[in-house]
Amino acid sequence: IEGNGQGDSHVLVVDKDNDMLYELYNASYTNGQWQASSGAIFNLASDALRPDGWTSADAAGLPIFPGLVRYEEVLKGTIDHAIRFTLQSANVKPNSYILPARHGVGSSGGQYSLPFGAKLRLKASFNISGYSSNLQVILTAMKKYGIILADIGSNMYISGAPDDRWDNDDLQKLGQIAASNFEVIKMN
Repeated sequence: IEGNGQGDSHVLVVDKDNDMLYELYNASYTNGQWQASSGAIFNLASDALRPDGWTSADAAGLPIFPGLVRYEEVLKGTIDHAIRFTLQSANVKPNSYILPARHGVGSSGGQYSLPFGAKLRLKASFNISGYSSNLQVILTAMKKYGIILADIGSNMYISGAPDDRWDNDDLQKLGQIAASNFEVIKMN
């Protein structure tokens, strides 16, 4: 359970044999029983979207797992997908989403807020040479595939799959990259 039951308490299960992804929000395991506030099932052999207006374990109705940064990708030297990110509710456009997102939430977003599904890209001019080789892999993916707004959370926060090999002090440096270093590449 993500965060040991603190925060969103997501649970992600990949059934490799049957190409299925199961995701839970606000999950707990008590007295031998699983409980959750929300759940979603994704067929990994299909690119079908959830029905319009449906949420998932992420507020945007997107699957979480495909947007995570995984340590194996960093070891391989390439991440070949967009990375999910979050914004505080004040920066999310109320009840608004664009494809591939399927759901919006009431939030306090203002005039310059983004809808769920908005895609940003790290500017080509952003110099990544001063970052560790691991972070350069992540930053290169942000330049090539971008980041996609998936949930409410900390501003410009990207998520990764848990792995003891991550250097959390190094990862914290990503939090120093300002939103102004990104450009919007999809808004409608």
